[in-house]
Amino acid sequence: MPISKKNERVSARVPIYVYDTLSQAAELTGATLNQFLVQSALEKAQMVIKNEQLIKMTTQSANTFFSAIENPPVPSNKLKDAAKAYV
Repeated sequence: MPISKKNERVSARVPIYVYDTLSQAAELTGATLNQFLVQSALEKAQMVIKNEQLIKMTTQSANTFFSAIENPPVPSNKLKDAAKAYV
């Protein structure tokens, strides 16, 4: 993502209990409410993106996957025909 000097505004209306909780947490970390919100949202966004990009497998699934890569089956006639049709 290119670095830009342009900033965008993000705002949200929240119930007072949410505001109070966020304000308290920001104060405890020594950040302003805005700094706390941005940092927390960024960390959560990065976690969501990472989790969506990560492929999770059981040990058995991983072993099956790597076995198929290391010992691929002989291509069937149907697969060969499909490959020819693709090119």
